Amino acid sequence: MAEQKSPMKIAFAASDAPTAQTARAVLVTRYGDTPEAQADVIVALGGDGFMLHTLHRTQDLPAPVYGMNRGTVGFLMNAYRESDLQTRLAAAEEAVINPLSMKATAVDGTVHEALAINEVSLLRAGPQAAKLRITIDGRLRMEELVCDGALVATPAGSTAYNYSAHGPILPIGADVLALTAIAPFRPRRWRGALLPKGALVRFDVTDPEKRPVMADADSRSVSDVVSVEIRSAPQITHRILFDPGHGLDERLLREQFV
Repeated sequence: MAEQKSPMKIAFAASDAPTAQTARAVLVTRYGDTPEAQADVIVALGGDGFMLHTLHRTQDLPAPVYGMNRGTVGFLMNAYRESDLQTRLAAAEEAVINPLSMKATAVDGTVHEALAINEVSLLRAGPQAAKLRITIDGRLRMEELVCDGALVATPAGSTAYNYSAHGPILPIGADVLALTAIAPFRPRRWRGALLPKGALVRFDVTDPEKRPVMADADSRSVSDVVSVEIRSAPQITHRILFDPGHGLDERLLREQFV
């Protein structure tokens, strides 16, 4: 007789949205609730923003995160269903992703560090376009980019803001990053660049007082930056679970045919 596996210990986390809170109450009643540090898996209920928040918040815990969509787009989420959760978790496929590390220096000299699963973006913070100088691995690659902003995206984040800014969709296993301009004015039709995953990208803001720029790492913002350094952080891993046939590889491919 085959040995029967014990049910997974599940920790449930939910966004503040009423639909997410209601779902959490129903699922906790049905499956119980384990503290996150002792759980086999963390189930996140909400949208993509809450999923990113949960991944950042639990990155030092051993349990992977399985999202169920109680938000809008839900690109990083699985479909919501109350039944058969233990079966779905047992069959789920795992994707492992690395975030970006951002080091931003502000006009006052303060240094701010943050991690981004999707992208690090620089955005103009005034009425005039930003002027950025771009250096890759210590070598100047663009003396001046006049634009509304620029971003560096991971493969996992390439369908988010990067895609809206006409950047490329990257396969999840690709060892590259996308550098994409946001509404470039000069060079007017610069299409961005694909960079090795290990590249160190540096943006310097020219004329930061007249043309202020903010930096953003997964919605954690730094105002009035003068320089921003971005690189992959391979020492940090995020484990995300998806239903079979609905993983990141399939989702990234599907997005290119709609």
